[in-house]
Amino acid sequence: MPPAPSLVSETHQLPSPAGQLFAKIWWPPALEPRLAAHVPIVLLHDSLGCVELWRDFPAALARSTGRPVVAYDRLGFGRSQARPDPLPLPPGFVEDEALGGFASLRAGLGLERFIAFGHSVGGGMAAFCAAHHPRHCLGLITESAQAFVEDRTLAGVAEAKAGFADPVQLQRLGRYHTEGKARWVLDAWVQTWLSPGFADWSLRKAMQALPCPHLALHGSEDEYGSTRHPELLRQWSGGKTQVQIIEGCKHVPHREREAEVLERVGRFLAAERISGN
Repeated sequence: MPPAPSLVSETHQLPSPAGQLFAKIWWPPALEPRLAAHVPIVLLHDSLGCVELWRDFPAALARSTGRPVVAYDRLGFGRSQARPDPLPLPPGFVEDEALGGFASLRAGLGLERFIAFGHSVGGGMAAFCAAHHPRHCLGLITESAQAFVEDRTLAGVAEAKAGFADPVQLQRLGRYHTEGKARWVLDAWVQTWLSPGFADWSLRKAMQALPCPHLALHGSEDEYGSTRHPELLRQWSGGKTQVQIIEGCKHVPHREREAEVLERVGRFLAAERISGN
């Protein structure tokens, strides 16, 4: 059996008012490499994530859906420019991404219509991207997204903080967040989520303004949030959200159950008739 045609990928350094952003695009074989001609999936990473930490998932997603997939490092992460913001971050930082880094990504790549796909806090950012770009976002996919600040979420963050007391863990994180950004990345996550000023944060505002169909994927054993999170997302969105619980799965379904996530995403896009062009 001949090997599957290889994907084409390209990288970009994009300007934003606060600094350079790193982005990468995966193109399925034989697809015209022009974003304005397609409806790509845009990936928004988690609190410690970056483009490289999506690993092979973007390529698998591009191949399975036949769409271009775009991922970018938020300011302060991965290969994007360092972010000197004082910590903890303000409660509005999740919403701010839709109007800041994501808006710069759209402008820099000439990105018109899109599907937003976010993991963990990136899911919250993806929801705000949909809410703030209603004429352009055709679909929303959240994976392990936090809807509010739950005790279980805080316990998971505190446990992870203790694990990073081992300097080897921070060194590993530094492989992905270049130029000494790893400490800021870790502190931004821990200090912000454990801050009393963040305790009342929620995604209610974004979900009530949701303009498009939404698939909420969540692992039944997610150590950073119970299944109350996707249920609230469905409640707040007024029926635009379908919840799918992945049994026996923890916080990173796209890594733990990649084939299942790809299949569920494909079914969602087909059922909602979200075309690729």
